Parts: sequence; structure tokens; C-alpha cells
Amino acid sequence: MEYAQVLRAEPVYQTLRATSMVERCEAATPVGEQEERRGLARMVGAVKDVLRSDGERVDEVDRSAGGNCRMVPIEREFRRPIAFDVDYVHKGVKYRSRLPYDPGNRLRVRVTVVPVVTPAESR
Repeated sequence: MEYAQVLRAEPVYQTLRATSMVERCEAATPVGEQEERRGLARMVGAVKDVLRSDGERVDEVDRSAGGNCRMVPIEREFRRPIAFDVDYVHKGVKYRSRLPYDPGNRLRVRVTVVPVVTPAESR
């Protein structure tokens, strides 16, 4: 066994998508343009306004407030590393392997020596 110097270890990701249903309740009447929002509510409201597809502004309310409630699909995306593409050099020769872990700065390698037998030498 010997050690090779790792040049680069690049993660390989698996992308997972999950959809869950979330209940959203909206006020029965749209929010008027004259209503003033302050602080964090203003920022959150601005983001919701941009993402809203129908152009109508509404307030989200608690279910107990008697709003219009419906189930809405929410899609999430997760990325997780599943392997590492590792470039390394051993005795001046560069290699690349896909490993299930990040090896760090050094990679332990197995070195074998096998005799070469040519057809003329075999009897």
C-alpha cells in the first residue's frame, strides 16, 4: 500500500424532489392598495406579490379567522452528495476515480506487481 496526492475531490450530487400539500387560508376580500405594510411584513408581502400568478393581492389569515382555505402543493428540491470524483497523482501519473467519500489530501492506493508472460516464453 502507498499514498497518492489528491489534486481535487468534486462532489457528485443527487437531486431529490418532494411535493407536500399545505393548507393556505386567504382573506375573503383582497387587500387594498392603500394598506401600508411595515418592516418584515412589507418584505414578505412584496415577495408574495411577485410570486403570485393571478395578479390579485390577498392576505393570508389563520383558519380560525374564517378565510378561504384550500390545499396547495408545495414542491421542494433537495441535493445531497452521493459520491466524489477524485483526481489524484501517484508517481507522476494522474488518475481519476469515483469514491463514496472525500479522501482528504492523501489517498491510500494498492500497488501490485505482476510478471508479464509473452506467448513465446510460455511452454
